[in-house]
Amino acid sequence: MSLRDRKILTFDVVGTLIDFEAGLINFFRPFIERAGLTIDDATILSSFAAAEDKQHHLTPGIPFTNMLPDIYRTMAAELGLPSSETDVAGLRLSMEFWPAFPDSIAAMKKLRNHFRLVALTNADNWALAHFSRTLEEPFDDKVTAEDVEVCKPDPQVFSYARGRNSELGYRLKDYLHVAQSQFHDIGVAKRLGYQVCWIERRQGQEGFGGSPSVSETTTPDYHFATLAQLVEAVESGK
Repeated sequence: MSLRDRKILTFDVVGTLIDFEAGLINFFRPFIERAGLTIDDATILSSFAAAEDKQHHLTPGIPFTNMLPDIYRTMAAELGLPSSETDVAGLRLSMEFWPAFPDSIAAMKKLRNHFRLVALTNADNWALAHFSRTLEEPFDDKVTAEDVEVCKPDPQVFSYARGRNSELGYRLKDYLHVAQSQFHDIGVAKRLGYQVCWIERRQGQEGFGGSPSVSETTTPDYHFATLAQLVEAVESGK
């Protein structure tokens, strides 16, 4: 199948379109410097990933956004960071300022010329509203963990999105799921029968960064380092 044969693209948002790793580092770096600690970026990200993985097991039914206070507390205990209620609340509030990847806005505008674009995010509606504004409102439809009441990799998130869009005539063969996270997206989408496109934002870097690790990497149907490369493949008719 050519990429142009698809009709609807579903997108992970945090990590694929929004550079949450940059957002995290921008948030934590001043705390670390004020505390006089020596902690590199890789340690910040791996600590976050481990804390998120823990919260997925403890509170699988709440949006990622609402996990962030407990993620901060876990990281603060591990890294020696301050943990006042203001500090704890700050991580969630920082989501408003997490940046888009440099190619996200232009790429989404081009993809919208060819496909229906749907956000499929573990964030809540509040956070997705901020991300959408940052991305210049690219989505035709939005599905959040707040809507579904579970987080990816729970397959109910994908089922909910398909149900919403089935009334428009879309079938599984029409979909391409586009995501960065092997943990949250690529593995489960592939098992559900989706064609998947892995945007490997950390290509060339070691480890899984701020995302929880997986024991086995799922082979995607399409594999690019950037969203811009996906656009090039679409526009070339591949």
